[in-house]
Amino acid sequence: MALTWAIVRWVLLTIIVLNEIAAIYTVFREKRDIAATWAWLLVLTLIPVIGFIIYAFLGRKLPHRRLNLMKSQTQLKLRKALERQKQQFISMPKPRHQVTQIYRRTIMLFQDLDNSFLSRHNHVDIYTDGNTLFRKMFDEIAAATQSIHIEFYTIYNDQIGNQLRTLLERKASEGVEVRVLYDSWGSMGVRSSFYDGLREQGGYATQFLLTHNNFFDFRLNYRDHRKIVVIDGKVGYVGGFNVGDQYLGRVKKFGNWRDTHLRIIGGGVYGLQRRFISDWNASVNKPEEKLAHYRNYFPEIEVRHGTTALQVVSSGPEASLEKIKLGYLRLINAAQDHIWIQTPYLIPDDSVFDALRVAVHSGIDVRIMIPCKPDHPFVYRATQYYARALANEGVTIYAYQDGFLHAKAMMIDGRMASVGSANMDFRSFKLNFEINTFIYDRKTTDRLEWIFMDDVRVSRVMTKERFDHQSRWLHFKQRFSRLLSPIL
Repeated sequence: MALTWAIVRWVLLTIIVLNEIAAIYTVFREKRDIAATWAWLLVLTLIPVIGFIIYAFLGRKLPHRRLNLMKSQTQLKLRKALERQKQQFISMPKPRHQVTQIYRRTIMLFQDLDNSFLSRHNHVDIYTDGNTLFRKMFDEIAAATQSIHIEFYTIYNDQIGNQLRTLLERKASEGVEVRVLYDSWGSMGVRSSFYDGLREQGGYATQFLLTHNNFFDFRLNYRDHRKIVVIDGKVGYVGGFNVGDQYLGRVKKFGNWRDTHLRIIGGGVYGLQRRFISDWNASVNKPEEKLAHYRNYFPEIEVRHGTTALQVVSSGPEASLEKIKLGYLRLINAAQDHIWIQTPYLIPDDSVFDALRVAVHSGIDVRIMIPCKPDHPFVYRATQYYARALANEGVTIYAYQDGFLHAKAMMIDGRMASVGSANMDFRSFKLNFEINTFIYDRKTTDRLEWIFMDDVRVSRVMTKERFDHQSRWLHFKQRFSRLLSPIL
């Protein structure tokens, strides 16, 4: 018996030692930031063997071939096709109210990082209710005559998802070019056959960065979190809503779904179209399915639609810089009076956390609104940890009570704002493919701030005392989840 236990101990010790050696080799052989390195070491060490299975699907980086495809889509042909439209906005006389130095520096940042041009005179509508948003969107899709380009993280096989599919099949049968790009993980449970009817009518649908064996080859940790709709190259939608019944408040678990989405008419649509074409061409394998006649997708747009100046900015793991995060930092550091943020996931890295801390200790009014309920347990506990830490620094934390808050919005001093798909967390900064609209307009920012204040009426202020009265077990779960925050 003693000999048997000695053999068991020897086998276990051997497994542990080999697991540690393999963990160190696995994590350090790929270049990644220090926080993510230690987080993965923690997972691989605490969960021997099983941790490597988790890493195989969540920890590996994207294949270099796919990353190179993403980069190559900013090719010369597309830039040339956009240059003529871009010059319309650059060459126009400056508006009477000259762009301030703060605007100018932020605009220059995105021009340098993302080749994102400033589009003036956009008309922007703001939607916070899914039923209203999709009624308007579906009406405009139904009226399309040339092309419908759709890219979503989630398109579910449910009531609203089938309603969209049926509409797209009808438009394809009418000769309108229809292309749908979706994330296989975000649209979990939806098979490729879901779009067979669309394909039979001449439309196209494919998974984002499709590979020959998607389940085993694609790294599940890198998701297409963008939400883009472009109709006839003239109307664009971007924001936080996905396509699913839960986003219309039809799922009891979440209740009312509170999100923020933009409808854009003007030159800003070019930025959305450009992003869609790049993502589409990187995702399809057949040369004949790639989009080549770029000029057809960038029609002449009447310049003077509205008063909103904006830039469309995208980021993802194919780039060396975290462009949207740097944009958030630029806005935070530019604030003189207040910073108001809405995000479902509050898991900032050290740079964003310190920027918020500097702002609040400099006398700036910093307010952050988060949900009152989780949709991902570990993510929500990490969010609570950082909310508590920021509350201790003097940031006003609101917990939205009227359902689930999914909006991703930042408002600065009543004059600049950002709305899009990127959350205030590691995943959106480093791992996901995201898209945001950065807005330079007092009128639009003022509307977003009125929406924020309306949400305050149905929110609870999470004071330092409220956090302190939470149970020790809850605090433990928050601290533990925070250790995993770089990979959540």
